Amino acid sequence: MQTEARVGVVVDGSGGGGGGGGGGQRVLNTGHGTVVVDGAAAGAAHKLMEQQKERAFQNHQSRIGTVSQLLAGGVAGAVGKTCTAPLARLTILFQLQGMHSEVGSLKKASIWQEARRIIREEGFRAFWKGNLVTIAHRLPYSSISFYAFERYKNLLQLIWGVESRGESISTDLFIRLVGGGLAGITAASVTYPLDLVRTRLAAQTNVMYYRGIWHALCTISKEEGASALYKGLGATLLGVGPNLAISFSVYDTARTLWQYHRPDDSTVLVSLGCGSVSGIASSTVTFPLDLLRRRMQLEGAGGQPRVYKTGIYGTFRHIFKTEGFRGLYRGILPEYYKVVPSVSIVFMTYEKLKQLLSKIPES
Repeated sequence: MQTEARVGVVVDGSGGGGGGGGGGQRVLNTGHGTVVVDGAAAGAAHKLMEQQKERAFQNHQSRIGTVSQLLAGGVAGAVGKTCTAPLARLTILFQLQGMHSEVGSLKKASIWQEARRIIREEGFRAFWKGNLVTIAHRLPYSSISFYAFERYKNLLQLIWGVESRGESISTDLFIRLVGGGLAGITAASVTYPLDLVRTRLAAQTNVMYYRGIWHALCTISKEEGASALYKGLGATLLGVGPNLAISFSVYDTARTLWQYHRPDDSTVLVSLGCGSVSGIASSTVTFPLDLLRRRMQLEGAGGQPRVYKTGIYGTFRHIFKTEGFRGLYRGILPEYYKVVPSVSIVFMTYEKLKQLLSKIPES
């Protein structure tokens, strides 16, 4: 093997002087000078170098500082929620139909009719009702969920002895599912009171019982007890664990496959496409639990009588008995309209911020 000083030059030696022999020779840049190799090995060596560079870049991105990673996750969540706040409020209002009304008296759900009603009775700004508390909740929630997912994933890879992605598809998928589920449970447990307040503020229509975040927190604690701030936490943890497990694992797996087959596609396109698929998959599976969570969060709100008094399973049976299977998916259409852009925007923003922050030199 012969070392030369040239960098990045390809030499096709097709037989001429120096010793005959068939295949060409290629000069490859190894990072420590250049090496002339046989043509048969050039393709494999070049591919290996490209994979090493890609892995090094991904590792550098994953090792951005804790503050930077928390910032990227928090901003991504806030941006995604703000962009889709009108559809999120419509979803909540549809989910709560039938809670204090006879199912037979409910009109056929129409997104456009409900949207027109909101504009007519509450004004256009009402689509963002409760969005301030949404951002206050989503900043820490997304920060913790993205950060915890990366940390749980690294920990599980260490426990299972996985040195790099792609060694085993089944192991990778299992690590992503478990890591996503644990991340969701961690984030939801820490930020739950703000999620409950957000639901109650968004559910208000003409009567404004709660005047803001602090007033809602104080009123709920005073009238229903401090434990009421955690109403529906069980249903939330049952739902958010699978939700983020599916979301993160589908996104991470789809992104890996996409980048393997189409490595030149932009980060924005990959994030939007994979985020859409992961959002639809996670929402379809966990929507009934999300509906249970919303309804349990509204139990006793504004002095209204309790409807569900028998826990998660009893609430599930009550809804299924009085509203049927469709009642468990009440509001799924606006949820789909919301989740496709929302999850896509969140992952796209997170990936772009990670790219930007990874380029900032460490002090």
